[in-house]
Amino acid sequence: MSAPLPEISSSEPTNLPPWLQALRRGENLLVVLALGVMMLLPVAEIVLRKFFGTGVPASATMVQHLVLVVGMLGGAIAARDNRLLALSAAAQWFKGGLLTFSRVVGYGFAAAVSAALAVASWEFVASQRSLGKIFAYGVPVWTIQLLLVVGFALIAVRLVWHAAERPVWKVATLLLAVALLSFVQWGGVEPEQLRWPAMIVLLVSVALGAPIFTALGGAALILLWTAGEPVAPVPLKQYQLTVNPTLPSIPLFTLAGYFLAESGAAKRLVRLFQALFGAMIGGPAIVTTLVCAFFTSFTGASGATILALGGVLMPVLLAAKYSERSSLGLLTGAGSLGMLFPPCLPPILYAIIASSGGEVSVSIEEMFLGGFLPGVLLVGLTAAWGIREGRRAGKDGRQKFDWAEARAAAWVAKWELLVPVVALTALFGGFATPVEAAALTAMYTFLVAVVVHRDLHLFRDVPRVMTECGLLVGGVMLILGVALGFTHYLVDAQIPDVAVAWATTTIHSKWIFLLGLNVVLLVVGGLVEIYAAIVVVVPLLVPLGIAFGIDPIHLGIIFLANMELGFLAPPVGLNLLLASYRFNKPMTEVTRASLPMLGVMVVGVLLITYVPWLTTWLPGVFK
Repeated sequence: MSAPLPEISSSEPTNLPPWLQALRRGENLLVVLALGVMMLLPVAEIVLRKFFGTGVPASATMVQHLVLVVGMLGGAIAARDNRLLALSAAAQWFKGGLLTFSRVVGYGFAAAVSAALAVASWEFVASQRSLGKIFAYGVPVWTIQLLLVVGFALIAVRLVWHAAERPVWKVATLLLAVALLSFVQWGGVEPEQLRWPAMIVLLVSVALGAPIFTALGGAALILLWTAGEPVAPVPLKQYQLTVNPTLPSIPLFTLAGYFLAESGAAKRLVRLFQALFGAMIGGPAIVTTLVCAFFTSFTGASGATILALGGVLMPVLLAAKYSERSSLGLLTGAGSLGMLFPPCLPPILYAIIASSGGEVSVSIEEMFLGGFLPGVLLVGLTAAWGIREGRRAGKDGRQKFDWAEARAAAWVAKWELLVPVVALTALFGGFATPVEAAALTAMYTFLVAVVVHRDLHLFRDVPRVMTECGLLVGGVMLILGVALGFTHYLVDAQIPDVAVAWATTTIHSKWIFLLGLNVVLLVVGGLVEIYAAIVVVVPLLVPLGIAFGIDPIHLGIIFLANMELGFLAPPVGLNLLLASYRFNKPMTEVTRASLPMLGVMVVGVLLITYVPWLTTWLPGVFK
C-alpha cells in the first residue's frame, strides 16, 4: 500500500544552487497557473453561456490538456520532493547499508522504467507529429504531448538523485539503470525468454521501494515488449486518460478539498458539530464521524482527512473520556468515510472507467445517487459504534444543549456548510457539466478561504496549497495513466473474456459470486492503491457483472465500499499507515485498535452487497 504523504510544509530548501531554486520555483508556478486556469475557464464558460449565449473558444480542449500539464509536472514535482507514492516496506525492514542497497536497486529499476517510458513517449509524440493535429489557436498537439517525454525524463533523473545521499551510490543507481536498459536493447536474448525473470525483478524492486507507478508501468512495458507488441500504447493511454472530457473534475475537486483542509474549516465544523451533538451519548464520536465524512467527500481517498483532522479530533475524544485505543480506532476507521458521497473522486473515476469499454453506461450523477444511502449506512454504523463506546466512557447524555453556542457555531461555519450545496446544485442542477461543477466548487472554496475568512494569504499560502494539490494529482495521474496501459495489455490478451468464461462455468449463483467478489476486493483494497485498482480491476469486473446480471451502479458501489474497507485491512491498509504516521503509534497498536471498526465496516459492506435496493432505489427515482 502507498506510503503516507507528509503534511503540507511551507518550507523551501535553502541550500540549493540558484539555478535549481529557479527551476523549482518555475515548476511550482507552472502547476499553480495550470490549476488556476483550469478553475477559471469553466466558471467563465458558465457565466458567458448564461448571460451572453457564448463561451470561450476551445476552452474544453484547453482544460483537458491542462490536466496533462498538471499530471506530468505534478509527477515531476512529487519525484523532486521524493514523495511519489511507493511501498514503504524497505524503510521499515532495513537500516544502514542494507537500506542504501535496497534503495539503489529499487530506484535504479524505477529510473530504468521511467527512462523507458520517456523513450516510448518520444516514439508516440513522433507519430502524432506526423499527423499534424492542432490543439488550439494554431498550436500543434504534439508540442503539448512533449510534456510526457519531459515529465518521465525528469522523474528518471530525480529517482537517481534521491536513491542515496552519497554521490557514489547515486552513480551506482545511474549505472544500474543504464545497464538494465542496455541489456534490454542489446542483450541478444529473445524478449519472450525474459518475461518472468523481468517480472520477478520488477516485484523485488517494488518491494524495495520503487514507486507504484513504475510497478504498473514496468509490468505494462515488460508484458507488451515480451509479447512482441509496441510499447507506445502505454504513453498513448496516459495521454488519452488525461484528456478525457470528464477527468478534469478530479484535480478540480481535489483542489477544493485542499482549500478546505488548509483553511480553518476543520475547526469551525468541529465546533459546529460539537455544539449540535456533543451533549449526546457518544456525541464526540458522532462529531468525529460527521466531520471526517464531510472532509473525505472533498479530499477523496488521499488520506488528507486523517492528516488534517487527527490533531483536532483526538483531543476532543480524549477529553470526553474515550480511551486512547477506541479514539485511535475510531479516527482510523472514520478517515475514509464519505468516499461514496459527492463530490468524492473515486465514484467519478469509476464512472469514467466503467463506461470507457462501451459495454455499460454509468454517469457520474448515477454513481453519486447510488452511493448516497450506502454512504449514510456506513456513517450510521460508525456513529452507532461510537455511541456504544460513549456509554462505556461514562457519558450520560444529560448535559444541557446550548442553543446560543449552536447558533453562533452555525453562523461562523455557514460558508463551509454551503460547499456541498454549491457542489450538488452544480452537479444535479442541469446548468453545469461535471467539470464546470468541479471548477465552481473549487472557486467557491478558494473565495471562502482567501476572501471571506482570510485563512490563506493569496501570495504566500495559495501557491503552496495549489502546488501541494498538483503534487498529489501528479502522483495519482502517473499511476492512472500507466495502469491504463497495463489494462490495455490485459484486454488485448483477452483476460476479461477468460475470467468471464471461468466464473460463469465455475460459479452458478449470483450471491456466491458476490461473496467471492467481496473477499477478492478486500485483498485488492488492502494492497493496491485505490485509483490504480479502479483502472486495472474495473475493466475486468464489468464483464463479470454483466454475465451475472448485476446492475453496473450496484457493482460500482460494492467495489468502492470494498476499497473503503480495504483501507482498514491489515497489515498494510492505507488508513493504518496514515494513522501510525499521524499519531506516532506502532502499526501493531493501530491495527489492534482498528479491528472493531473493521468489523463494523464488514457488516456495512455485506448489507450493501446483499441489499441492492440501497444502491438502486435513488437512481431509479431520478431517472
